[in-house]
Parts: sequence; structure tokens; C-alpha cells
Amino acid sequence: MSKSFSIVERRNLLTSYVFSVERRTISHEGTTFERDIAVHPGAVAMVAVNDRDEVGLVRQYRATADQVLWEIPAGTIDASDADPLFTAQRELLEEMGVTATTWKKIAEVYVSPGWTNQVMHIFEARDLTFEDRVPDGPEEVAAEVLWLTREQVRALLSRDDINDATLTIGLRHYLGVNDGS
Repeated sequence: MSKSFSIVERRNLLTSYVFSVERRTISHEGTTFERDIAVHPGAVAMVAVNDRDEVGLVRQYRATADQVLWEIPAGTIDASDADPLFTAQRELLEEMGVTATTWKKIAEVYVSPGWTNQVMHIFEARDLTFEDRVPDGPEEVAAEVLWLTREQVRALLSRDDINDATLTIGLRHYLGVNDGS
């Protein structure tokens, strides 16, 4: 594969509070072409495991899919807390009302590299302390927090309506830790 691709121009098409859209002109072996890219600051997701070895999940409405989805807690990195771990700690408290003293990064993945540069940093959080939730926005306020056992997670992952990639990565990690399966 040729490595002679280079971005020769970037034009901002849209700026929102979460992401922007750039039209990039790419040069490759004497020709140019354009791609529209959703530029995103990155996000975090957490596999929170309590002292009963249950994993914390959120059922939350998502306007993008116009449905309530099963998710692990997650959130967007913003300029005020550019460190992914700091964001993960903030989001875990917001969404689940939990703080953790033990953190381990388990994955760093592109969400959909064909159209966005968003990177998802996935952490495992253990040694939890339960506090009051501090949800941010109507979706989080209405969200349901659930704690599932390994058996319940296996059943959940076998369903046809589970389609969130970050959830799947996080729960597969959870099942693979100290489980032998």
C-alpha cells in the first residue's frame, strides 16, 4: 500500500458543541480528492465492576437511534478535562453515582474511522464507592442504572437487539476477566 497520502487543505463546514465537520482535500500520487470528516475530541467508556462482581450498565435514550439503548457509562472528552481518565471519573459519577479507586485502561479504539476521527478510551473501574448521581441532560436524568451478573451479561449479549460496539467490547472484557470463558 502506498503511504503517499497527505492532507493538503482543511475547511470547516460545521461546528457544534460536540464535534465539527471538516472537508479535507487529500493528495495522493498526483491526484487530489475530498473527504468530509466528523472531528471529535474523543470519548470514554467505563466497565464498572462492583464488589459482588456485577457490571454497571445504563439504559438510555439516544436521539441518533431514536431508541433506548443498553450501554456502559460513557461520555465525551471536552476541553476542560482533556485527560481521558479524568473524563472517565467524572462521567462515572454523573451517570451511575459511582467513584472508583482502581482504574485500568482496557482499549483505545476508533469508533468509525471511515467518517470520524473519534477515539473511544475504554476503562475498567473497580473498588467502587456509591454516591449520588449527578446526571447532565434530560437523557441522563431519565436513564436507568442496572447492575448485571455474568449470567445476565451472557444472556444480554446473546440478544439480537444489542448493537452498541462499545458495550460489546466492554462486556466481552468483563466476561473474560477472572471467568475463564
